[in-house]
Amino acid sequence: MHDDLNWAIGGEAGDGIASTGKIFAQALSRAGRHVFTSKDFASRIRGGYTAYKVRTSVDRVQSVVDRLDVLIALTERTVDENLAELHEDSVIIFDGDRTEFSDFESPDDTVGLDVPLKALAEDAGGAIMRNIVALGAVCAVTEFPIENLDESLEKRFGAKGESIVENNKEAARLGYEYVEDEYADVDNPYSLETTDSDYVLLNGDEAIGMGAIAAGCRFYAGYPITPATDVMEYLTGRIEEFGGHVVQAEDELAAINLALGAARAGARAMTATSGPGIDLMAETFGLVATSETPLVITNVMRSGPSTGMPTKQEQGDLNMMLKGGHGEIPRFVLAPTSVAECFHKTVEAFNLAEKYQIPVYLTADLSLAVTERTYEPDEFDMDAVEIDRGKLVDEDDIATWQNEKDQFKPHAVTADGVSPRAIPGTEGGVHMSTGLEHDELGRRTEDTDVRVEQVDKRYRKVESAKEQEDFDYREFGDADADNLVISWGSNEGTIVEALGYLDDVDVRVLSVPYIFPRPDLTEDIQDASDVVVIEANATGQFADVVEHDVLERVKRINKYDGVDFKADELADDIKETLEA
Repeated sequence: MHDDLNWAIGGEAGDGIASTGKIFAQALSRAGRHVFTSKDFASRIRGGYTAYKVRTSVDRVQSVVDRLDVLIALTERTVDENLAELHEDSVIIFDGDRTEFSDFESPDDTVGLDVPLKALAEDAGGAIMRNIVALGAVCAVTEFPIENLDESLEKRFGAKGESIVENNKEAARLGYEYVEDEYADVDNPYSLETTDSDYVLLNGDEAIGMGAIAAGCRFYAGYPITPATDVMEYLTGRIEEFGGHVVQAEDELAAINLALGAARAGARAMTATSGPGIDLMAETFGLVATSETPLVITNVMRSGPSTGMPTKQEQGDLNMMLKGGHGEIPRFVLAPTSVAECFHKTVEAFNLAEKYQIPVYLTADLSLAVTERTYEPDEFDMDAVEIDRGKLVDEDDIATWQNEKDQFKPHAVTADGVSPRAIPGTEGGVHMSTGLEHDELGRRTEDTDVRVEQVDKRYRKVESAKEQEDFDYREFGDADADNLVISWGSNEGTIVEALGYLDDVDVRVLSVPYIFPRPDLTEDIQDASDVVVIEANATGQFADVVEHDVLERVKRINKYDGVDFKADELADDIKETLEA
């Protein structure tokens, strides 16, 4: 028996795959088990293969692996899609009453359980509950107490009334009892242990939304786009409790302009989008930087270019975030490395934006956005959040930043490049702001000396941040190993788990959450015999950046088929790359 269980449900879009997976994941986490989920879904409302996978263990899990233990197959295609991951003792639950399963035979060495999902659901009150019947069957297969499903069912269906909740509980129990009665003689290799631990289950988009509220964000504007929409959905109905507002704009251009306006008015503001939206926001991004307005722009990357594959994984927007926009624009780029880091780096992004009056890209990706993970509740300690609003000035110290005519200087040239900031309504702080080049008062100018002075001032903020902030990497593995693996963003958990498959290879791992400014890796790379950069894109965009910084060639592992890295699969890739 494996130490962890890998479970999945698959079918067509519109079959309730996501809600079923969420119910099971919540039940597992409430039973004191760690959970890591992944989703495979088509960019359509109905039709097209879709799946929800859950890996669970009493120990922490932070990646998917190339193994599937229990599969709920709502369509025969589900079996075909997962055939390579099935193994001896894999259990497939299907409904033999469905036409496409009438001649179905479970693949060799797997255990097929024919459960009349639809008929049992109808007995409980409606065919729509067939997925819940299947969950009940899974509880029997894995010896998971079915009572653990009850709270998740209440959470999912409570708003629809007590009778709906009870019908779903009954559906689950009918599935459980059917397997217990009809397959009592089948050897069962699975037994899910429960514990008294209490975990929080959330995905990256939700963690970003939670981090924004904790950081004091009070205005969000966005346009729905996969896979960033869940940030807006999380904030809606929650941010209002803290005096904030969510605005669904008519497009991405309006969204960033609304957020810019709110930030100029003094609110901590944010927008979130994906690659195509980042392209549309590029012009206003320059205005944000030139006007020295603190703003957080979240980019949840997906496969591109153009519309690409909206529901698939990729880290292809790095060059755009580092260099995008006309002219030369100072900016920060932060890349959370886990679901928890989505929370912490969101807080940090808001602090950096206001401390240095600069636009901050907070970049996640589809893998982080939709992946749900369990954490100890104190991982998200709101009381521990510190807010730094930078050089905000009020009536008491405004005079320090006025000229001889008592005019406020919002773009005053300073040693660290950061000017004083007065929000509208501050007595003595009246000023103008423009996208044109300007002097210290914000008035447009074409004076060559002032132009150089202001450009240098804006870039001096980046140098000041390098001196004052801790833009360091996260380190894992063997600190003394000659083999060095470097990555950024969401690949961290998979790489860390891959170390467990590298028994005969010593590896040091550097996971980089700061893309700009970023840590100096020169010494680390020079001390290594082999260096491998891992990322989910075709051209090795971060590898290019590393080579530019250290003037050394590195090896590369690139994945750009739209599917997440898997720990065991990645371990093989690392071995092969180091041996090449």
